[in-house]
Amino acid sequence: MARYPKYYIRPDGLHETILRINGKRKAFRGKTDKEVWEKVKAFDREQAKQEAMEIKKTYEDNMLQANAKANEILTTAQKTATERSDKIIGEAQQAAAQIKSKASADIAQEKKKAINDAKNEISGLALAIAGKVVEKELAEEDQAGLIDRFIDELGDNV
Repeated sequence: MARYPKYYIRPDGLHETILRINGKRKAFRGKTDKEVWEKVKAFDREQAKQEAMEIKKTYEDNMLQANAKANEILTTAQKTATERSDKIIGEAQQAAAQIKSKASADIAQEKKKAINDAKNEISGLALAIAGKVVEKELAEEDQAGLIDRFIDELGDNV
């Protein structure tokens, strides 16, 4: 706010004061010193109001920028979280597929092993039966055919 200025009375009877504001001269005139002083105070109030409006505008601009930055950070964080989630899910699905594939291979191998074990046991039984059949004096060709047929029937049932 301006300090109390010096007043001059002009030849036309108006009271006047001249102040330097921002390097420029500004004249205030009125019929009395009091009227001039009121004009100076009104000018100061208007200047203060304009400064306050500029500060408010700067504050609002800064708040808008801060909100935009916060939204950008939030969007980036959400995108990153989604990407990480998708990556983790993909890795888990891949691991599950590998486990399932390995389990299927293990099951197939165990099945083959069980079938081979069963065939070996059946072969042993077939030989035992063949021995008993031989005791009953079957011809060699009949014995071989009987064993092959027996193994084939058991192989189809297993």
